Amino acid sequence: MRVTIIFNHPYEGSYCNAILETVSKGLRKANHEIDLIHLDNDQFNPVMTSSDLKAFRDKSPVDPKVLEYKEKLEKADHLIFIFPIWWELMPAMTKGFIDKVIFPGVAYDYTNKENTRMKPLFNKIKGVTVITTMNTPKLLYRLFFGNAIKKALILGTFWKIGYKNRKWISFNNVKKVSQEKRIKWLEGLETRFSSFA
Repeated sequence: MRVTIIFNHPYEGSYCNAILETVSKGLRKANHEIDLIHLDNDQFNPVMTSSDLKAFRDKSPVDPKVLEYKEKLEKADHLIFIFPIWWELMPAMTKGFIDKVIFPGVAYDYTNKENTRMKPLFNKIKGVTVITTMNTPKLLYRLFFGNAIKKALILGTFWKIGYKNRKWISFNNVKKVSQEKRIKWLEGLETRFSSFA
């Protein structure tokens, strides 16, 4: 299986980077091929320009990075997003990736004249996994902030497009938990992705 990881965190010493390394290690143990999109290292520009919006209307992206990412996603069997949650939402680069790559004529098309029903165009992709870190307690994030990431990506974007296999793995209170717990989380991830199918 070819797994494309979309990663967004600017600090190499972050827990997100540890997650990236662990997930990659697990996937390699399971003999999966990994294609990494590192938005920070790529210096991906998340801003939708007037040219990008015209391209959105015309279903023809103009950003060279978007075209590069499109080629990678066309070969992917599964997508894994890894990013931190800042102020209850994803960082700008992840949001920009959704805005500029999950694009009509690229990632999806409409199946009716009213443009209300979508179908995916990345036909090999069988599922999407989102892995996040945050400092907000899980219960607080669910009750006060309505699991915003789950609503936006799992129940929003990827449900609308038509992907049935969608998962969200959330690590909460990351700054407050012990090093032992962080290690245990990573061990669980490695086990999970070493049997990923």
